[in-house]
Amino acid sequence: MRLTVRAKPGSARTRVGGRYAESTLVVAVTARAVDGAATAAVRAAIGEAFGIRTTAVRLVTGRTGRTKVFDLDVPDEAAAQARLADLLGPDSLP
Repeated sequence: MRLTVRAKPGSARTRVGGRYAESTLVVAVTARAVDGAATAAVRAAIGEAFGIRTTAVRLVTGRTGRTKVFDLDVPDEAAAQARLADLLGPDSLP
């Protein structure tokens, strides 16, 4: 499953949830954007949110940017899509 996220490094607490733009998941992490620490924290937070190991979360693009694309090795695609919909929250469009 491919997942686009918007990283928010340096947050007060780690949190996965919320929508950025149309279908980008917001991932806030306490780690600063220094030497890849924030990206590693985002990988770990995504793994925890989807109930998979961090090694099953692979960065595709966005190593140094806030918008990142990850590939997730999930055992059940339908369950992962449902979890993503839950994390994104209600559609804010009327």
